[in-house]
Amino acid sequence: MDDLLDRRATFTVMKDSRKEDWDIIAAHHMPFAARQADRVLDHLRLLTGDCAGFIVDRLQHSLLTATLAHEAGEDEEYVVCALLHDIGDTLGAWNHADIAGAILKPYVSEANLWMVEKHAMFQGYYFFEHLGLDPNMREQFRAHPHFEHTKRFCELYDNPAFDPKAECVPLAFFEPMVQRVFAAPKNSMYQAVQAAAA
Repeated sequence: MDDLLDRRATFTVMKDSRKEDWDIIAAHHMPFAARQADRVLDHLRLLTGDCAGFIVDRLQHSLLTATLAHEAGEDEEYVVCALLHDIGDTLGAWNHADIAGAILKPYVSEANLWMVEKHAMFQGYYFFEHLGLDPNMREQFRAHPHFEHTKRFCELYDNPAFDPKAECVPLAFFEPMVQRVFAAPKNSMYQAVQAAAA
């Protein structure tokens, strides 16, 4: 394995690649993938100081949301989803929930993934009327099996997480949870590669 980490693939056109090339690439990928949680946490820290007009900055909102979920007894995966639900704000000014969903997709349940992907629309129930949008936009998903799960997330955790005086747990408290949730993918077409390397 160490020998593979000292080497690089030889192809310049992917269709010309060989198994030996992919052994090298897979050997490099595994330690990179193992640091996924660190990169996610680093990106989350980019939300510090950016209030975007809100009374709290984006990181504090994320921490407040996760704190509320944790204090209510939600499981670890759910709490991590609460923490990361707005992580896409820096890269997806018009689709932040999609970005957060894409980051979480390999690691979380279908229900929690849907919740993160749709939370922006569901949160709109509380303010869309002020933007000239339909606050009932979420109703198009009323029959979806994860509708209530997502509605509850917004109502109990996302919606009330803007109070600068509210007690919130520091990011360091959540870091081990993020590490555990991102330790191994549950839903990826590359899972066989991970299993073979383990």
